[in-house]
Amino acid sequence: MMSKSFLEAVKARRTYYGITNEAVTSKKEISELVEFAVKHTPSAFNSQSARAVVLLEEQHNKFWDLTLDILRGIVSGDQLQATEQRIAGFRGGYGTILFFEDSAVIEGLQQAMPTYAAKFPIWSGNSSGMLQYVIWTALEDAGYGASLQHYDPLVDEAVQKEWDVPANWKLQAQLVFGKPVAEPGEKEFQPIDARVKVYE
Repeated sequence: MMSKSFLEAVKARRTYYGITNEAVTSKKEISELVEFAVKHTPSAFNSQSARAVVLLEEQHNKFWDLTLDILRGIVSGDQLQATEQRIAGFRGGYGTILFFEDSAVIEGLQQAMPTYAAKFPIWSGNSSGMLQYVIWTALEDAGYGASLQHYDPLVDEAVQKEWDVPANWKLQAQLVFGKPVAEPGEKEFQPIDARVKVYE
C-alpha cells in the first residue's frame, strides 16, 4: 500500500504560473533533489539516459532572455505581446530545470538490441516523462510552484552553446519554478469510470 503522504504529494502537484524569484529552499537542496530524482527514476533496461541541467537565478534569467530573443525572430504582432508577457512570467521565477535524453545511450541500445530499436526512443520519452513528474512533484512538496514548458527544439542550439551541453543530449522539456504567489486554476476531471477498468 502506498503511503498517504506520497498520494497527497501526487494530488498537490499542479501547474503554477504565479511565481516569484524568491528561494524557498537552499540551492544545495535543489541540486540534491534533482540528483536524487535522476539517480532513482526508472529507465528501460536501466539505460540511465536522463540528463538534467539546473539553472538558478541569473542563469535562469539568461535562459528565458535567450528564449525570448529567439521567439522575437519568429513571432509578431499581437502574438508577440502575449509571448513577451508569458516569457516574463517564466523569467520571474527562481529557476529552470532543463531535461535531456542522451541519444548516444539510446543509439547504443538500438544497436545492441535491434529487435527493439524502434521502441527505445519511445521508452526514452517515457523515462523522461517520469523524471519530469518526479522532480515537479518533489519541488511542489518542497514549497515551490512550477510549470512544464516545451520550447525545444527552438532553443536547442542556444542552450548547447551557452551551457556547453553535449550535442548528443537532446532537450525534452523545461520546468520553471519559484515561490508560488497565486493559486492554480480549477482543475476539472473526466469521470474516472470512463478512464479506468478493473476486472476481478
